[in-house]
Amino acid sequence: MRQAERAIFDLRRGLPVLVRNNGSDTLVQAVEGLNDSALAALQALSGSPACLVLSSHRMAALGFSEVKTPVTLCLAPLPDSVRLREFAAQRGVQLPPGTPQAAADKAGQATIRLLSRAQLLPAAVSCVVTPAQSAAVAAALASGELLAVEADTALQLCASGPGGLSRVSEARVPLIDAEESRFVLFREPDGIREHVAIVIGDPGAWPADVPVRLHSSCLTGDLFGSLRCDCGEQLRRGVAAIHAQGGGVLLYLSQEGRGIGLANKLRAYGLQDEGLDTIDADQIIGFSQDERDFRVAHEMLEQLGVSRILLLTNNPSKVAALQRAGINVTARQAIYGEVTEQNQRYLTTKANRHGHWLHELLNEQGEPASDGPECLPAPATAARS
Repeated sequence: MRQAERAIFDLRRGLPVLVRNNGSDTLVQAVEGLNDSALAALQALSGSPACLVLSSHRMAALGFSEVKTPVTLCLAPLPDSVRLREFAAQRGVQLPPGTPQAAADKAGQATIRLLSRAQLLPAAVSCVVTPAQSAAVAAALASGELLAVEADTALQLCASGPGGLSRVSEARVPLIDAEESRFVLFREPDGIREHVAIVIGDPGAWPADVPVRLHSSCLTGDLFGSLRCDCGEQLRRGVAAIHAQGGGVLLYLSQEGRGIGLANKLRAYGLQDEGLDTIDADQIIGFSQDERDFRVAHEMLEQLGVSRILLLTNNPSKVAALQRAGINVTARQAIYGEVTEQNQRYLTTKANRHGHWLHELLNEQGEPASDGPECLPAPATAARS
């Protein structure tokens, strides 16, 4: 796993990585940050022309909605790096007619998964290493200039979730809405993400059903008060609601932009300014409607000794994810921000396309149907102030 974790860092630094699969070697590099000299160097080292690997979500945005797995595109003549980025993330781009495409092999699938975990655009260039260049690639590996990772190992890393969170540090941090609060920091094994549990009140005096909120980080809303969302209000009202009910836990998760990262969230914001909603904007740049993994929340609660909770959420997916992980979600309490001119479209998309329980807030009729018996569609009293 260590090599796969190191591969994430190399890809983020704009370096190539060698992905191995059953005796076949493929050099890959992120399209994000790629320049023409790096593209030429990749092809020279491999001895073969580069292909473009895109996620199934990006292929759907390009008009290939039937695609369900990453795809390899062999463009001839090969475009320059600027045009490759346009194929990877620009709205309204069309592939040249007759562009050969095939389901990505395991190396391509692993690359897309690694890029998504690295919160880069899920698009890569790939070059199969020819026999004539195998000695040169081996020399680059031996010198430490190049890192190799097995495709199976990379896929296993990306599928396994955070796993093995380390409880790193903690301290008392009095808050305006909950003076008796303690911050506990957890770090994922690969070192990329850190998450904070805000422990409110005295755990010994908590209700039997511990009030818990899962809050994904939102730099723009939580810190700067962005009017595009209601995240900052939900964060502060969540803290106040937990305090008012005798204490509990707010998990502040490093999952900016529903897991796509700040850079990609800002890209999606630009597309939303062109009229797209959040889901369609995320698809344009190659992502699903929600890239978050809530297994990290389960592990944090487990380490804190919490197994029976009242969940403060409007999101059925959070209820279902925690129940699948073995957390006993006994009830749900709605947690609202204010509806404004700037965030109404965002909230409407969450209600109508993500299935969030927001119709009451938006003055619409009824709540969306439950996706399964594990969901709790009837909201308790909402925390709004």
